[in-house]
Amino acid sequence: MLRKLALLACSFAMTLGLATPASLQAEEPPAEPAIEQGSAGGDVPQETFSEEETVAAAEKFFGGTTSGLAKAIEKAFSELGRPVAYIIGSEGSGAFVVGLRYGEGNLVYKGGGSTKVYWQGPSVGWDIGGNASKVFTLVYNLHWTKDLYQRFPGVDGSLYVVAGIGLNYQRAGDITLAPIRTGVGLRAGANIGYLAYTREKRLNPF
Repeated sequence: MLRKLALLACSFAMTLGLATPASLQAEEPPAEPAIEQGSAGGDVPQETFSEEETVAAAEKFFGGTTSGLAKAIEKAFSELGRPVAYIIGSEGSGAFVVGLRYGEGNLVYKGGGSTKVYWQGPSVGWDIGGNASKVFTLVYNLHWTKDLYQRFPGVDGSLYVVAGIGLNYQRAGDITLAPIRTGVGLRAGANIGYLAYTREKRLNPF
């Protein structure tokens, strides 16, 4: 059954072109060497972003200022504190019995440097449709880059929507991710099962 779902998921993603939503490719920061120290997977500098720095980066990424964006970031800071990194990227999602979400972007460190990251995963929603959006994800308690490459289940009841901006939390162990999405990206925001973050692009979301 799982194999059939995986094949269905791959076919669905390729049909909709969700693996690489070309219309919403993220503006990548200037090329900088990824921070990879030894074979441990790259340690993340534990300098943190201030709320003002985060709002400025998010406004630049989304291409505008909205009260909803500022309020979503303010909420994340009030509940989680200052992030050590953030992910800027684009994603596509869709559902037809099985919901899917695919994305790619850059993990940006406060201490300088960035590295490419991909994510994909199924959702438990039974809605039908598809969309593409930009996503700005705050990253907390990440000490080693390699620790990002795992499954992050959505935190039940964490979806927060204000003025067309959506914020929810994903958590694995001590690491918490807080994706912020614009209006068209909210459709599956409340019913995400989990997202798996990986070094390389994958079609199989399971």
